[in-house]
Amino acid sequence: MLAVFWRDIVLAVLPTAEVAEGADERVVAAAQERLGQTFPEDLAGLLRETDGVRGEHGLDVVWPVERIVRDNVEFRTFPDFKDLYAPFDDLLFFGDNGGGDQFAYRPGDPSGAVLVWDHETDERRPVATNLADYLTRILIAEGDTWYDGTQHTP
Repeated sequence: MLAVFWRDIVLAVLPTAEVAEGADERVVAAAQERLGQTFPEDLAGLLRETDGVRGEHGLDVVWPVERIVRDNVEFRTFPDFKDLYAPFDDLLFFGDNGGGDQFAYRPGDPSGAVLVWDHETDERRPVATNLADYLTRILIAEGDTWYDGTQHTP
């Protein structure tokens, strides 16, 4: 298996992206245990190499481990969400568009596709074939047209 260097991918696509120092393996393992989900290897590898990626205008392309845990717990336990949305237990949110839509994996999904959750419609659909595809699309995008259906999506 070839090693993926996530920092290199991010900075090749957007040299001005902000990449944090990597998260310790124990921190990633504790996050997985807290959420009761094994992170897809691509996401775990990226977090070990860079604990978060910020794009243009401070867009949180990939959240730090701490926020992944915090936001996923909140989505799963916030009482008002139970009346508004389908359960979030099968999703692992890891980034957002800055306007309410969230990006997620379905842990255990062998396709490794990245989904978007539309906060207005509760729609959950694939927008990228994998993490590298997601990073390439979101880092070069201007706005949400890369995933809102006005351009080709996988």
